[in-house]
Amino acid sequence: MPKKTILFDLDGTLIDSTSAILDGFDAAFKAFNEPLRDHEAIKALIGFPLDVAFEKLGVAKEKTSEYVNAYRKVYQKIYIEQTSLLPLAKESVYEASLFADLAVVTTKSSKFSKPLLDHLGIGEHFKVIIGRDDVTCPKPDAEPILLALKKLSKNKENAFMVGDTHLDIKAAQNANIIPVAVSSGYESKESLAKFEIPLFKNTYEAIKYIRNIR
Repeated sequence: MPKKTILFDLDGTLIDSTSAILDGFDAAFKAFNEPLRDHEAIKALIGFPLDVAFEKLGVAKEKTSEYVNAYRKVYQKIYIEQTSLLPLAKESVYEASLFADLAVVTTKSSKFSKPLLDHLGIGEHFKVIIGRDDVTCPKPDAEPILLALKKLSKNKENAFMVGDTHLDIKAAQNANIIPVAVSSGYESKESLAKFEIPLFKNTYEAIKYIRNIR
């Protein structure tokens, strides 16, 4: 039987980099002498591309790139030490690697994601990492998923996207692969349940489910 394909989101699915993300946003608003935004409002936007998040936080669209640059200037210095794996993430990635080809599909920059995954001890399991800088249209568009499948030389059959937000679910649906949700991240279980797709408390439970699909 051909190997399955599993695409993982990062933030809220495999990793917790909340403090680094919040520090990055705070630094960006400070850099432009803007009032800091409520941290709960920022956390609700984790998963969106940075430019979209800044716009949703009230930054004019034409200025978002400046804020993103200010964010990244700080984030790149702190993200390695301020990011940890979520519970059972390491075990779930290892388990998944036994029966599937793995890739990451994230709205983070891929240049940050690769060294981070290596530092956390799971980078070796991913054949492909697709980040915001690799695509024109990020999740919920199908483009990053389709690019990941292309780079893996895999088709859509037995392909799954595991993520913690509606952006992951919609991207999977738009790409015609199977979405699997986890409630370990930034979107509420109630919100994810509305999609009526398989929903688990963490990636380990999700991987056990995917493994048993025939």
